[in-house]
Amino acid sequence: AATCAHLAEEKKGLDIRVYEVGQYLHVGDYFVVVTGTSRPHVKALHQELHVRLKKMGALHGEPEGADMAWWVVLDYGTVVVHALQPEAREYYDLDRLYSECPELDWREVELPPLEPAAADAAPASDAEALEA
Repeated sequence: AATCAHLAEEKKGLDIRVYEVGQYLHVGDYFVVVTGTSRPHVKALHQELHVRLKKMGALHGEPEGADMAWWVVLDYGTVVVHALQPEAREYYDLDRLYSECPELDWREVELPPLEPAAADAAPASDAEALEA
C-alpha cells in the first residue's frame, strides 16, 4: 500500500490517503485513495501503477473504470487502489466512508528501492512491500 502511495505521489497524485480497512471490510487490507486532476491524469496514475508494480511482480485483476477514468479501481488482492478525478472523489466521498478506519502513515514506511518506469531492470522479487 505504501509503495502504491509513493508511486502515485511520484506521478503527481493529490491528497493520497491509505486506509487500513482489513478489520472492517473483507475485500482487502488497505485502500489507497488518490486524486488525479483530470481524466488524462487519472489514466496516467493507472498506467504508472500498473507498469511499475508489474515490474515488482504485483498483478491486479481487470481494472474497473479505466475507459472513462472518472474513478479507476485496481485490485491487487490485499491492496485496492482508487484513483479518482476531483469531482468523483467529492461525490463518492470515500474519505468520509472510511473515516473510522485507521490511516497508514505511508510516508514513514521504509520501501525497497523503486525502479523507474522506463528502466529495463529485472522485476523485484519482494512484492510484499505492497502490503506494508
